[in-house]
Amino acid sequence: MKKSVAIIGGGAAGLLLAAFLDSSLFDITIYEKNKTFGRKLLVAGKGGFNLTHSEPIADLIQRYTPTNFLEEALLHFSNEDLRNWLETIGIPTFIGSSKRIYPKEDIKPIDVLSKILEVLKSKDVAFKFEHDWTGWNAKNELIFENQEIVSSDYIVFALGGGSWKVTGSDGSWLDIFRKQDIETIPFKPANCAYQIEWNPDFLQKHSGSPLKNIAVTCGSKYQKGELVITDFGLEGNAIYALSPEIQSELDSLGKATIYIDLKPSLTEEDIKKRIENSNKKITETLSKDLNLSRLQINLIKDQLTKDEFLNTSVLASSIKALEFNVLAPAQIDEAISTTGGIPLDQVDSNHMLKKLPDHYCIGEMLDWNAPTGGYLLQACFSMGVHLASHINTSNKR
Repeated sequence: MKKSVAIIGGGAAGLLLAAFLDSSLFDITIYEKNKTFGRKLLVAGKGGFNLTHSEPIADLIQRYTPTNFLEEALLHFSNEDLRNWLETIGIPTFIGSSKRIYPKEDIKPIDVLSKILEVLKSKDVAFKFEHDWTGWNAKNELIFENQEIVSSDYIVFALGGGSWKVTGSDGSWLDIFRKQDIETIPFKPANCAYQIEWNPDFLQKHSGSPLKNIAVTCGSKYQKGELVITDFGLEGNAIYALSPEIQSELDSLGKATIYIDLKPSLTEEDIKKRIENSNKKITETLSKDLNLSRLQINLIKDQLTKDEFLNTSVLASSIKALEFNVLAPAQIDEAISTTGGIPLDQVDSNHMLKKLPDHYCIGEMLDWNAPTGGYLLQACFSMGVHLASHINTSNKR
């Protein structure tokens, strides 16, 4: 007789789990609070569906916080494994100029989701929509808002984090777990914009403008990339990648300090020499000899006094490390992802809750972080596949 697996949540992690479970061993059911699966997956696909990153697996593993948390899952189902599997289900991929991996042209996010759902249908996975999980009863059976009660041999929660509430990922399950005496951590925004107090005149001229080919430092972490000046502050991949460091400083100090390197390709000494050897006006030197944009020059002017701007040493130092105080993160629902949820010490190496045997948590429910660039989705996919392998093997023992 087959055993049963109940998957609560039809996002990236839950769908890949169902796709790799052995349907000859299990009756598999996905319970989803929305009318459709993969709503956050589709939102992630707007503007280019970045499925994963092409860098070597050893480097990819190091992108996650805490480091090596996902090593076993990523080695079991790597970025190359994901590409190969997608190819077999009719989703060929390509590596973009940024080394990120996307579906081939003309393949839309909804097409990717549809192909995954075709796999699930071929395995007779049962779909239960508009099933909002509300907790457990005294027998540890699952209770849903529609009064349905479910008992299952294996229960997997893939309920998502705390951002993008419109997709159903609202973090409301935290209270349910707390009542079950399972430790939780409040959600915080990650991969989000950060508040900077701009000069109004500067903002009027430059809001929405990009800072390209720069790098940002917070603490000991240095990240190349791009930024965008916004009314709120700064956003972009260079600052998203520093979320753990920025949030740590905000938590401990009430503010964080970042430094923008406007010329990563040159040393401070190189910059100083070019300024000193130039016969042009300083602004012209910055533009023509150092190839700084008007935005970059105005940013420097806005942050320095006139005397500092005219001081070659101070100017060169500022071009390499222009200091900004970060006041706060964006609102949680504006964040691309979140940290918090279930602490990692509450689950074992297979993501089973230590206090609830045969109950598992995967995806953004767990307290981990990764930068944008395909790392978030890859982690969810890998956790789902890795857990499927564990459950398949456990049932055969």
